[in-house]
Amino acid sequence: MAASSDSVEKITGALEESLSGLGFEVHPLKVGWYNAVLPPSLALSYPDDTLAVVVFSTPSMFEKAFLPFLEGQAFQGVSDPIDQCVRQTVHCMSVHCFPGQQVEVIYDYELMPSRRPRFLAQTAAHVSGGAFYYQQSDIIEPPWTDRKMFGVCVHPRFGGWFAIRALLVFADVRGGSDMLQPLPVDCVPSREGRIKLLEAFNLHWQDWSYRDIVPPVETYSQRQRDYFSCPPSERFALLRSWGFLQRKEGADQTAETQITLNGHG
Repeated sequence: MAASSDSVEKITGALEESLSGLGFEVHPLKVGWYNAVLPPSLALSYPDDTLAVVVFSTPSMFEKAFLPFLEGQAFQGVSDPIDQCVRQTVHCMSVHCFPGQQVEVIYDYELMPSRRPRFLAQTAAHVSGGAFYYQQSDIIEPPWTDRKMFGVCVHPRFGGWFAIRALLVFADVRGGSDMLQPLPVDCVPSREGRIKLLEAFNLHWQDWSYRDIVPPVETYSQRQRDYFSCPPSERFALLRSWGFLQRKEGADQTAETQITLNGHG
C-alpha cells in the first residue's frame, strides 16, 4: 500500500494519542534512513520507503504505565517487568489502532541468533530526529587512544533521562517523497562537552551524571531511580517491599534470573 502524507500522519497521530498519556514518545522514520548508515548485514529487510516508528519511554512512563501495570497484576513472572510492561502496552496499542495491518514490532532487548540486536536502537533514534547519537567519531581528535568509547543518545528535552524501547515497522505503508528526514537536535555541540559526555557515560555511568549533560525538563522520580539503581537481581525484592509481586514465588524466582541477565533502564 502506498501511503500519502495524510496516512502517515494518521498512523503517527494514533500512536501519539495511545502512548503519550502513558509516558511514551514516538518518532517516524523511513527504513532507508536507517539502512543508509549501516552495513548490509545490519539492514532491515524492507524497501527503503517503508514507514517505521521508534518508541521512547520518557521519565513519566514509570508512574503512568509501569506502576499501574504492576498494580493491575498483569505481570506474569516470565521476563523483566519493564520489558513486559512495554511489550504489553505496545502490542495492545498496535492491535487496537491498526487491526488487520501488518506491523512488525521489534523491542530493544531482542537479539538475533547471532546475538546481535534485532535493531540498533540508538541509530534508529538518531535518524528519526528524536535524539542525537553521540559517538567517538563525532569528536575531532578524540583523546582516547587505548580504549573504545561507546556512544550514547541525548534527548533535546530529557537529556539522558529516557530510553529507546521499540521499533514498529509498517510493512505495507510507504512514506511519500514529502516525508523529509529531520536532523536531531545537536544538544552537545562542543568538543569539550562531547568528551565529557562520553567519559561520564563510559567511565562513571553508575552516578548517572551523563544524563544531565543538558538541563532536562524532567528526570526520573526518586522511586524510579531507586528501581534502576538497584542491582537487577534485587529488583523483585524491592518491588515486593513496595507491595507488588506478593504472589507466584516460583515464577518470580524464574523471572529474577531473567531480570539479572537483562536488567536495564
